[in-house]
Amino acid sequence: MAGKKNSKLKLLYLKEIFEKYTDEEHILNAADIAEKLEVYGIECERKSIYKDIDILTDYGLDIIKTNKPKTGYFLASREFEVAELRLLNDAIQSARFVSKRKTVQLLKKTDNLLSVYQSARLKKQVFIDNSNKCTNEEIFYNIDALDSAIKAEKKVRLKYSRRKIDSNFVAKNEQRDFILSPYALVWSNDHYYLVANNEKYNNIMNIRIDRIRKVEVLEERFRHFSEVSEYKTVFDTADYVSKTFNMFSGKPQMTKLHCKNEILEEMIDRFGEKITINKVDEGWFNVVDELYVNDGLASWIMQFGDKIEVIYPEELKQLILDKTNKILKIYK
Repeated sequence: MAGKKNSKLKLLYLKEIFEKYTDEEHILNAADIAEKLEVYGIECERKSIYKDIDILTDYGLDIIKTNKPKTGYFLASREFEVAELRLLNDAIQSARFVSKRKTVQLLKKTDNLLSVYQSARLKKQVFIDNSNKCTNEEIFYNIDALDSAIKAEKKVRLKYSRRKIDSNFVAKNEQRDFILSPYALVWSNDHYYLVANNEKYNNIMNIRIDRIRKVEVLEERFRHFSEVSEYKTVFDTADYVSKTFNMFSGKPQMTKLHCKNEILEEMIDRFGEKITINKVDEGWFNVVDELYVNDGLASWIMQFGDKIEVIYPEELKQLILDKTNKILKIYK
Protein backbone atom coordinates (compact mmCIF):
# COMPACT_ATOMS: atom_id res chain seq x y z
CA MET A 1 0.00 0.00 0.00
CA ALA A 2 2.83 2.35 0.92
CA GLY A 3 4.57 1.62 -2.40
CA LYS A 4 1.40 2.45 -4.34
CA LYS A 5 0.98 5.69 -2.42
CA ASN A 6 4.59 6.67 -3.08
CA SER A 7 4.19 5.93 -6.80
CA LYS A 8 1.39 8.50 -6.96
CA LEU A 9 3.77 11.04 -5.47
CA LYS A 10 6.49 10.20 -7.96
CA LEU A 11 5.95 13.24 -10.21
CA LEU A 12 6.06 15.61 -7.22
CA TYR A 13 9.27 14.05 -5.95
CA LEU A 14 10.75 14.17 -9.45
CA LYS A 15 9.91 17.89 -9.69
CA GLU A 16 11.64 18.45 -6.34
CA ILE A 17 14.73 16.53 -7.49
CA PHE A 18 15.07 18.70 -10.59
CA GLU A 19 14.63 21.90 -8.52
CA LYS A 20 17.08 20.89 -5.77
CA TYR A 21 19.77 18.92 -7.54
CA THR A 22 20.06 20.22 -11.09
CA ASP A 23 21.21 23.38 -12.85
CA GLU A 24 23.35 24.15 -15.91
CA GLU A 25 26.46 22.81 -14.18
CA HIS A 26 24.82 19.80 -12.49
CA ILE A 27 23.23 17.21 -14.77
CA LEU A 28 21.30 14.08 -13.80
CA ASN A 29 20.79 11.09 -16.08
CA ALA A 30 18.05 8.49 -15.69
CA ALA A 31 20.21 6.31 -13.42
CA ASP A 32 20.98 9.28 -11.15
CA ILE A 33 17.29 10.17 -10.93
CA ALA A 34 16.28 6.59 -10.16
CA GLU A 35 18.83 6.53 -7.34
CA LYS A 36 17.46 9.73 -5.84
CA LEU A 37 13.88 8.48 -6.13
CA GLU A 38 14.85 5.45 -4.06
CA VAL A 39 15.55 7.85 -1.17
CA TYR A 40 11.84 8.74 -1.31
CA GLY A 41 10.91 5.04 -1.29
CA ILE A 42 10.17 4.81 -5.02
CA GLU A 43 11.61 2.15 -7.29
CA CYS A 44 11.18 2.64 -11.04
CA GLU A 45 12.51 1.77 -14.48
CA ARG A 46 14.42 4.22 -16.62
CA LYS A 47 11.72 4.19 -19.32
CA SER A 48 9.14 5.48 -16.87
CA ILE A 49 11.46 8.34 -15.91
CA TYR A 50 11.63 9.53 -19.53
CA LYS A 51 7.82 9.54 -19.71
CA ASP A 52 7.59 11.46 -16.43
CA ILE A 53 10.07 14.05 -17.70
CA ASP A 54 7.87 14.56 -20.76
CA ILE A 55 4.85 15.10 -18.47
CA LEU A 56 6.72 17.67 -16.35
CA THR A 57 7.84 19.45 -19.53
CA ASP A 58 4.24 19.56 -20.78
CA TYR A 59 3.28 20.94 -17.35
CA GLY A 60 5.65 23.85 -17.90
CA LEU A 61 8.98 22.94 -16.30
CA ASP A 62 11.92 24.05 -18.44
CA ILE A 63 13.77 20.71 -18.37
CA ILE A 64 16.56 20.52 -20.95
CA LYS A 65 18.36 17.46 -22.29
CA THR A 66 22.10 18.00 -22.77
CA ASN A 67 25.30 16.15 -23.63
CA LYS A 68 27.63 18.43 -21.64
CA PRO A 69 29.27 17.88 -19.22
CA LYS A 70 27.49 14.51 -19.55
CA THR A 71 24.30 13.18 -21.13
CA GLY A 72 21.32 13.93 -18.94
CA TYR A 73 18.77 16.52 -17.87
CA PHE A 74 18.66 19.74 -15.87
CA LEU A 75 16.17 22.47 -14.93
CA ALA A 76 17.14 25.45 -17.09
CA SER A 77 14.94 28.21 -15.65
CA ARG A 78 13.21 28.92 -12.34
CA GLU A 79 10.74 31.35 -10.85
CA PHE A 80 13.72 33.47 -9.75
CA GLU A 81 17.14 33.64 -11.38
CA VAL A 82 20.28 33.63 -9.23
CA ALA A 83 20.90 37.36 -9.86
CA GLU A 84 17.31 38.19 -8.85
CA LEU A 85 17.60 36.24 -5.59
CA ARG A 86 20.94 37.91 -4.87
CA LEU A 87 19.14 41.26 -5.05
CA LEU A 88 16.37 40.00 -2.75
CA ASN A 89 18.90 38.60 -0.28
CA ASP A 90 20.82 41.89 -0.24
CA ALA A 91 17.58 43.77 0.44
CA ILE A 92 16.66 41.41 3.29
CA GLN A 93 20.12 41.65 4.84
CA SER A 94 20.26 45.44 4.64
CA ALA A 95 16.67 46.08 5.83
CA ARG A 96 17.05 47.48 9.33
CA PHE A 97 13.42 46.90 10.25
CA VAL A 98 13.82 43.11 9.81
CA SER A 99 15.09 41.44 13.00
CA LYS A 100 18.07 39.07 12.96
CA ARG A 101 15.82 36.04 13.58
CA LYS A 102 13.42 36.97 10.79
CA THR A 103 16.33 37.73 8.45
CA VAL A 104 17.66 34.20 8.91
CA GLN A 105 14.18 32.74 8.31
CA LEU A 106 13.65 34.72 5.11
CA LEU A 107 17.08 33.82 3.73
CA LYS A 108 16.33 30.13 4.31
CA LYS A 109 13.14 30.51 2.27
CA THR A 110 14.95 32.17 -0.63
CA ASP A 111 17.56 29.40 -0.52
CA ASN A 112 14.82 26.87 -1.30
CA LEU A 113 14.15 28.63 -4.61
CA LEU A 114 17.54 27.54 -5.98
CA SER A 115 19.41 24.29 -6.45
CA VAL A 116 21.49 23.21 -3.45
CA TYR A 117 24.61 24.13 -5.41
CA GLN A 118 23.44 27.64 -6.33
CA SER A 119 22.25 28.15 -2.76
CA ALA A 120 25.68 27.19 -1.39
CA ARG A 121 27.32 29.87 -3.55
CA LEU A 122 24.89 32.54 -2.36
CA LYS A 123 25.36 31.61 1.30
CA LYS A 124 29.04 32.54 1.05
CA GLN A 125 27.93 36.13 0.41
CA VAL A 126 25.54 36.34 3.38
CA PHE A 127 26.55 38.82 6.06
CA ILE A 128 24.08 40.03 8.67
CA ASP A 129 25.06 43.23 10.49
CA ASN A 130 23.34 42.65 13.83
CA SER A 131 24.13 46.17 15.02
CA ASN A 132 21.73 47.58 12.41
CA LYS A 133 18.90 45.09 12.94
CA CYS A 134 15.81 46.00 14.96
CA THR A 135 14.74 43.87 17.92
CA ASN A 136 10.99 44.28 17.45
CA GLU A 137 9.75 40.77 16.68
CA GLU A 138 6.17 42.08 16.33
CA ILE A 139 6.94 43.95 13.14
CA PHE A 140 5.64 41.41 10.61
CA TYR A 141 2.41 40.90 12.56
CA ASN A 142 2.04 44.68 12.76
CA ILE A 143 2.61 45.09 9.02
CA ASP A 144 -0.08 42.49 8.36
CA ALA A 145 -2.53 44.20 10.72
CA LEU A 146 -1.84 47.66 9.27
CA ASP A 147 -2.20 46.37 5.71
CA SER A 148 -5.57 44.83 6.64
CA ALA A 149 -6.71 48.11 8.20
CA ILE A 150 -5.70 50.09 5.08
CA LYS A 151 -7.63 47.73 2.81
CA ALA A 152 -10.68 47.76 5.09
CA GLU A 153 -10.45 51.56 5.58
CA LYS A 154 -10.49 51.20 9.36
CA LYS A 155 -8.76 53.11 12.14
CA VAL A 156 -6.08 51.49 14.29
CA ARG A 157 -5.02 51.82 17.91
CA LEU A 158 -1.32 51.32 18.64
CA LYS A 159 1.55 52.12 20.96
CA TYR A 160 4.47 54.13 19.59
CA SER A 161 7.86 53.91 21.27
CA ARG A 162 10.65 56.48 21.11
CA ARG A 163 13.96 56.68 22.95
CA LYS A 164 14.28 59.54 25.39
CA ILE A 165 16.98 60.60 27.86
CA ASP A 166 15.56 60.79 31.38
CA SER A 167 16.68 63.00 34.29
CA ASN A 168 19.46 60.54 35.10
CA PHE A 169 20.81 60.78 31.52
CA VAL A 170 19.73 57.21 30.77
CA ALA A 171 18.18 56.42 27.37
CA LYS A 172 14.77 54.83 27.87
CA ASN A 173 11.82 53.99 25.66
CA GLU A 174 8.82 56.25 26.07
CA GLN A 175 5.52 54.84 24.80
CA ARG A 176 2.51 56.84 23.63
CA ASP A 177 -0.93 55.64 22.59
CA PHE A 178 -2.30 56.72 19.21
CA ILE A 179 -5.52 56.25 17.28
CA LEU A 180 -4.68 56.68 13.60
CA SER A 181 -6.26 56.51 10.16
CA PRO A 182 -3.72 54.51 8.09
CA TYR A 183 -3.21 55.29 4.39
CA ALA A 184 0.01 53.60 3.19
CA LEU A 185 3.11 51.60 4.10
CA VAL A 186 6.36 53.00 2.71
CA TRP A 187 9.94 51.74 2.69
CA SER A 188 12.25 54.77 2.61
CA ASN A 189 15.74 55.62 3.89
CA ASP A 190 16.33 52.06 5.16
CA HIS A 191 13.20 52.21 7.33
CA TYR A 192 9.57 51.14 6.96
CA TYR A 193 6.98 53.84 7.66
CA LEU A 194 3.24 54.09 8.24
CA VAL A 195 1.65 57.09 6.55
CA ALA A 196 -1.40 58.08 8.59
CA ASN A 197 -3.50 60.78 10.20
CA ASN A 198 -3.65 61.36 13.93
CA GLU A 199 -7.31 62.06 14.70
CA LYS A 200 -6.26 65.08 16.81
CA TYR A 201 -4.76 66.94 13.83
CA ASN A 202 -5.59 67.91 10.25
CA ASN A 203 -2.41 66.66 8.58
CA ILE A 204 -0.46 63.54 7.64
CA MET A 205 2.21 61.97 9.83
CA ASN A 206 4.87 59.35 9.11
CA ILE A 207 5.96 56.97 11.87
CA ARG A 208 8.47 54.13 11.83
CA ILE A 209 6.91 50.69 11.96
CA ASP A 210 9.80 49.16 13.92
CA ARG A 211 8.77 51.45 16.82
CA ILE A 212 5.13 50.37 16.75
CA ARG A 213 3.71 47.89 19.27
CA LYS A 214 0.33 46.23 19.86
CA VAL A 215 -1.62 47.16 16.72
CA GLU A 216 -5.40 46.80 17.06
CA VAL A 217 -7.71 47.25 14.07
CA LEU A 218 -10.83 49.15 15.17
CA GLU A 219 -14.36 48.92 13.80
CA GLU A 220 -14.50 52.68 13.30
CA ARG A 221 -14.11 53.82 9.68
CA PHE A 222 -10.94 55.77 8.94
CA ARG A 223 -10.82 59.51 8.32
CA HIS A 224 -10.66 59.92 4.54
CA PHE A 225 -7.30 61.17 3.26
CA SER A 226 -9.04 63.86 1.16
CA GLU A 227 -9.72 65.71 4.44
CA VAL A 228 -6.04 65.96 5.35
CA SER A 229 -4.13 65.81 2.05
CA GLU A 230 -4.22 66.93 -1.58
CA TYR A 231 -5.38 63.49 -2.76
CA LYS A 232 -9.11 63.18 -3.42
CA THR A 233 -10.00 59.71 -4.75
CA VAL A 234 -6.81 57.65 -4.41
CA PHE A 235 -3.91 58.13 -2.00
CA ASP A 236 -1.02 58.31 -4.48
CA THR A 237 1.80 56.76 -2.45
CA ALA A 238 4.43 57.14 -5.20
CA ASP A 239 3.62 60.83 -5.62
CA TYR A 240 3.61 61.38 -1.86
CA VAL A 241 7.03 59.76 -1.41
CA SER A 242 8.53 61.72 -4.33
CA LYS A 243 7.55 64.98 -2.63
CA THR A 244 8.57 63.94 0.90
CA PHE A 245 12.16 64.20 2.10
CA ASN A 246 13.46 61.92 4.86
CA MET A 247 9.81 61.11 5.67
CA PHE A 248 9.20 64.42 7.45
CA SER A 249 5.61 65.58 7.29
CA GLY A 250 4.62 69.07 6.16
CA LYS A 251 2.41 70.90 3.71
CA PRO A 252 2.94 70.78 -0.08
CA GLN A 253 4.07 74.06 -1.65
CA MET A 254 5.32 75.04 -5.09
CA THR A 255 9.10 75.15 -4.79
CA LYS A 256 11.69 76.64 -7.13
CA LEU A 257 15.34 75.61 -6.83
CA HIS A 258 18.23 77.34 -8.63
CA CYS A 259 20.85 74.61 -9.25
CA LYS A 260 24.34 74.29 -10.68
CA ASN A 261 24.66 72.04 -13.73
CA GLU A 262 27.07 69.71 -11.92
CA ILE A 263 24.26 68.34 -9.71
CA LEU A 264 21.89 67.57 -12.60
CA GLU A 265 22.31 63.79 -12.08
CA GLU A 266 21.42 64.11 -8.37
CA MET A 267 18.29 66.10 -9.24
CA ILE A 268 17.13 63.52 -11.80
CA ASP A 269 17.90 60.67 -9.38
CA ARG A 270 15.75 62.32 -6.72
CA PHE A 271 12.85 63.68 -8.79
CA GLY A 272 12.80 61.24 -11.73
CA GLU A 273 13.12 61.57 -15.49
CA LYS A 274 9.88 63.57 -15.75
CA ILE A 275 11.39 66.45 -13.80
CA THR A 276 10.86 69.89 -15.41
CA ILE A 277 14.25 71.54 -15.95
CA ASN A 278 14.55 75.11 -17.16
CA LYS A 279 17.96 76.26 -18.36
CA VAL A 280 19.03 79.61 -16.92
CA ASP A 281 22.52 80.02 -18.43
CA GLU A 282 25.58 77.88 -19.15
CA GLY A 283 26.15 77.08 -15.49
CA TRP A 284 22.70 76.94 -13.88
CA PHE A 285 19.21 75.48 -14.28
CA ASN A 286 15.94 75.77 -12.35
CA VAL A 287 13.70 73.02 -10.97
CA VAL A 288 10.07 73.79 -10.15
CA ASP A 289 7.93 71.21 -8.36
CA GLU A 290 5.41 70.84 -5.55
CA LEU A 291 7.25 69.56 -2.46
CA TYR A 292 6.47 69.04 1.21
CA VAL A 293 8.25 71.91 2.96
CA ASN A 294 9.82 70.70 6.21
CA ASP A 295 13.11 70.11 8.05
CA GLY A 296 13.80 67.04 5.91
CA LEU A 297 13.70 69.04 2.67
CA ALA A 298 15.82 71.82 4.19
CA SER A 299 18.47 69.31 5.34
CA TRP A 300 18.49 67.61 1.95
CA ILE A 301 19.09 70.95 0.17
CA MET A 302 21.81 71.97 2.61
CA GLN A 303 23.96 68.93 1.77
CA PHE A 304 24.61 70.54 -1.64
CA GLY A 305 26.05 73.69 -0.07
CA ASP A 306 26.32 76.57 -2.56
CA LYS A 307 25.14 74.40 -5.47
CA ILE A 308 21.43 75.03 -4.72
CA GLU A 309 19.64 78.30 -3.99
CA VAL A 310 15.99 78.32 -2.93
CA ILE A 311 14.06 80.93 -4.89
CA TYR A 312 10.73 80.22 -3.18
CA PRO A 313 8.83 79.63 -0.92
CA GLU A 314 10.01 82.00 1.79
CA GLU A 315 9.20 79.43 4.49
CA LEU A 316 11.80 77.03 3.07
CA LYS A 317 14.40 79.78 2.73
CA GLN A 318 13.85 80.71 6.39
CA LEU A 319 14.19 77.08 7.51
CA ILE A 320 17.59 76.86 5.82
CA LEU A 321 18.72 80.22 7.25
CA ASP A 322 17.70 79.14 10.77
CA LYS A 323 19.57 75.85 10.45
CA THR A 324 22.63 77.59 9.05
CA ASN A 325 22.69 80.13 11.89
CA LYS A 326 22.42 77.36 14.50
CA ILE A 327 25.36 75.53 12.93
CA LEU A 328 27.41 78.74 12.82
CA LYS A 329 26.60 79.38 16.47
CA ILE A 330 27.91 75.97 17.51
CA TYR A 331 31.18 76.33 15.61
CA LYS A 332 31.79 79.88 16.74
